[in-house]
This record gives sequence, C-alpha cells and structure tokens, in this order.
Amino acid sequence: MEITTAWTTLDVDGQPMQAFTARPVAPGSFPGVVLLQEIFGVNDHIRDVAGRIAAEGKVVIAPDLYHRVEPGVSLGYEPADIARGKKLKATVTAEGFDADLAACLAWLDSDPGTRTGPRGCIGFCFGGHLAFRAAANPAIGATASFYGAGIPDWSPGGGPPTLTLAPRIRGRILCFFGGRDPSIPPEHVEAIRQALADAGVDYEVRVFPDAGHGFFCDRRSAYDPPAAAAAWQAVLGLFAELH
Repeated sequence: MEITTAWTTLDVDGQPMQAFTARPVAPGSFPGVVLLQEIFGVNDHIRDVAGRIAAEGKVVIAPDLYHRVEPGVSLGYEPADIARGKKLKATVTAEGFDADLAACLAWLDSDPGTRTGPRGCIGFCFGGHLAFRAAANPAIGATASFYGAGIPDWSPGGGPPTLTLAPRIRGRILCFFGGRDPSIPPEHVEAIRQALADAGVDYEVRVFPDAGHGFFCDRRSAYDPPAAAAAWQAVLGLFAELH
C-alpha cells in the first residue's frame, strides 16, 4: 500500500513536541498506532518501521520522547550513540511519557483519516518498556513490546516498577524477547509472564532462544532475520484486530 510521511507538531503541556507520522495514501479511514522509539530517538529505523506499519493500512505516529531536553535526536548504533542515548533516556519520566502518549492519542482522535476505536501501540528497547506502560491506558487495545528492559524493577524517573501496571491492561499484549539478551534476565521474562497471567490479561510472551537485544533492527549487529520475521508476522496479526 502506498504511503505518505510527514512531521507534525503536537502540544504537550504548552510545549511543542515533534512527531513523525506515516499513513496510507488511499482514501478512507484507518486504525491508529503509536510507535515508541528506542533510546536512539526517532531515527531512520523507527521511521522505517512507521512506514512498514502504514503500508499495512494504519495511521502511525512516533513521538520525539526527548523533546523536553534535546528535540530532534536521531542516533546510530555505535558505542558513542549508545552512551548518549542512555543519558537521554534518563531524562524521561513516567509522568512526562504519559503526557506525550495522551497528546498522540488526542492527535489520532482528531485526525480525519484515523478510524475511531482502540489504538495500537508498538515499541522497541526503551520504547518496548514504555509500550508496556502504554498498554495500561484504556485507549490502547493492542500492544507489541519488543525487548523492553527493566519492566519488573524500574519505572522512568522512579516510582513503582512498570510491571505493577499489569492489572490495568485491558487489551491484548505481545512481549518479545531474545534468549541471548544480557539486559533482560530470564527471571524478568518469567516475572512479566506471571504478572500478566495473574492479572488475566490477553497476552503472549515469546522468547527467541538464539536472538539478542535489538534483534528486530536490521541496522544493528544483533539483527536476527528469522526472529524478526516471526515477530513481524505476529505484530501484523495483532494489529489486524484493530477496527
């Protein structure tokens, strides 16, 4: 499906936030999806993913989560980029992210080409953690969380761990992990699985045994084509349920 892309400016608590958008060119209305960045900002990879989702018949918005401290960050994957991304990640708070998410959802609600109904959310790395948090928002009906570290024992800016939000998730959530990801130990994956099961959430936790952190990103050395392809097919099935 042919798509078009653009940057748009949203208002968050009286301050501007840039967001990358992608949508089908075809007339009509389409389900809306919020795409959450890695620590590297809304870079080429995230913009490419936005286009891939839009080509499947979705309106996608990817907010610049560093807009409060350094707007427009777009990093690569070298050691210096990783170090810089980690410092920027530390500036994001749960409250700030909730405001950013609310602005994205409001934009989708007001967009004439976006269909009403439950929203999708997908995030990678830092964005995978934030996608789990976003799943607790009642507007989100389908979530894909890729290798989100720290979900059982951390929350951006402090406070109760993000995993404590599991009972508030009302939509379906898919959580993808690499079995060789040193940043997410097996006990964390099991804690996520158990919390979602205990909360009665419609979920799937899938571990790709031979994959590492960042396995979906074809710009990283950890890229694992079979795992990425399998996860992508699961995401397409998940978002196909959005109406």
